[in-house]
Amino acid sequence: MNSAGSVSPTPPGPAMQRPVTRSRTSLWASILGVAIGLVFFLFPIYWMLVTSVKPPSEWLTNPPVFIPDRLYLQNYTDALFNWGGLKGLEDSGIVAVSATAIGMVLGTLAAYALARFRVGGTNLSFFILSLLFMPPVAIGIPMFLFWSALGLVDTYIALVVQYLTFTLPFVVWVMKGFFEDLPVDREESALVNGASRLRAFWDVVLPNARPALVATGLLAFIFNWNEFSIAVLLSRGRVTTLPFILPTMMESHYVLWGDIAAMAAVGALPVVIIAFLLQRYLVRGLSFGAIRSE
Repeated sequence: MNSAGSVSPTPPGPAMQRPVTRSRTSLWASILGVAIGLVFFLFPIYWMLVTSVKPPSEWLTNPPVFIPDRLYLQNYTDALFNWGGLKGLEDSGIVAVSATAIGMVLGTLAAYALARFRVGGTNLSFFILSLLFMPPVAIGIPMFLFWSALGLVDTYIALVVQYLTFTLPFVVWVMKGFFEDLPVDREESALVNGASRLRAFWDVVLPNARPALVATGLLAFIFNWNEFSIAVLLSRGRVTTLPFILPTMMESHYVLWGDIAAMAAVGALPVVIIAFLLQRYLVRGLSFGAIRSE
């Protein structure tokens, strides 16, 4: 107590300073962890983009060149025109969009039937899930012999149908989980008011399922866009997707790293653009349990 009779403030002791110190340490540790994660995940993308604009003399230098002296855009010209990149974009788009669209329509209907009517019980659902465990190379020889017998090797039909063997189970399983999380109150109300089951599905279920549809469709599109093993087995030259073209740039004694990086950058661009345009649906769709009818 001072001369005026007031109590002087007690200076903070070690017990009070310790939580503040721990809080700051935790904050800096979080910032460091985020920074390391960003470097770990973003550096390969940066290296791909930088390599795509490097001249051939800087592809394999030691030490590596992190910032090229000039932009060498000839890599993109070679990748798009000399190596069939434009044809690859066209074929990849046709196959990926077709397989994704068909898979979303059929898979969403099947998922709704499994979620609401328990078609096939738990055995059918597990069988559909088990199809995702099967690597494509396991059915490579029978798949090739089947399409060869039909004379459809190196065609859009063969690739689209074969992609669907893995796209459909993925869509069914993901959308089934989402439909099970949706409450049935509005559906039952629509049915009581005279709507058919299909009408209730179209007017009530699908609007609430829009974020999940977008997220599932985007993931299915990415899988189809990046599919490599099936494309290699069923492509010969008429239908050449981007993953099929990339290995052709690896010559016997020389690898065209700049052209490969340019082709990879061009191939990643459509997916990045679509994900950016649909990001608000994507964030909501990936949090399945948080979406509820209002």
